[in-house]
This record gives sequence, structure tokens and C-alpha cells, in this order.
Amino acid sequence: MIHRHPLIRLIVGAGLVATLSLTGCALTVPTDPQGTLHHVETSGHLRAGATPIGDALVVDDDHVSGPLVDLIEGFADEHGARVEWTVGSEETLVDALESGELDLAVGAMTDATPWSDRVSVTRGYPGLAGSGDARLVALLPLGENALQSALETYLDGESER
Repeated sequence: MIHRHPLIRLIVGAGLVATLSLTGCALTVPTDPQGTLHHVETSGHLRAGATPIGDALVVDDDHVSGPLVDLIEGFADEHGARVEWTVGSEETLVDALESGELDLAVGAMTDATPWSDRVSVTRGYPGLAGSGDARLVALLPLGENALQSALETYLDGESER
């Protein structure tokens, strides 16, 4: 059979790749429809929400501290930004993510979060920032894939330490 010939398969495969590229179906890097990561990098500000979780993220009035805070501040620093923290309940933070008032939210949210129909959720990271066995996640605005990819890449690196 002629379609099993390796040269024919190579030509057909190359033609398919070319066709997909010309129609805009080529693989692309993650993008942010709202430009969140670009805004963070150009404005120098990352708007982060926080809700407490034991020693991993401690809230004292409006001051936040702990290893989870340090992680997010390290991510922001890597992108030339400083974190502007907003403290609130999970529901308040989800509302702020949806309305574009926050770039991300962290705290007591785990991979079992009920908010995944309203916001984007990172992979769960067990033991992240002193959280014990909890698989903590960060919440982000829906569709901001470049921000999520950058954050997960950073968290992957930090969780290996």
C-alpha cells in the first residue's frame, strides 16, 4: 500500500502542519486576553488577595506574612513587581478576581476549591509553604493563561527546593 510508505507519510504530515499553520491553528504560547502578566511586568504591581491558612499565611489586621506570602512576593519580584495585598474571605477574593480588581489570590484554597467555575485554579501543590498535606492552589482570573503558566512554572521550581 502506498500510504504506508515513509516518504508519503512525511509529505502528508508536512502538508498538514503547513495547512494548520496557515489557518492559525499552530501551537502558540499561552496568552492573557486581559494582558494581566504584561500589566504586572510593565506596571510593577501585582494585586494579590490573601486569606489566612495557619502559619503558611498569617493575617494581622491588613498585614500578611508567612511562607506563602514569601512565595508570591518572590514570583512578583521575578517579574519586576511589588505585591499589593488585599485581605478578604475567599468569596470576596473570587469576586475581586472576576471584576479585575485582583491578579491572583492565595490562602486556604485547595485543589478541592468550589470556585473553579468562576476563576482559574492552578495545580495543587502539597506541602507548599508549610501547608502540610494540603494541596494549596492559587486562584486567577479566567483565561489569563500566560499569568497562570508563569506562576505554575515558578511554583514548580520552588516546590522542588
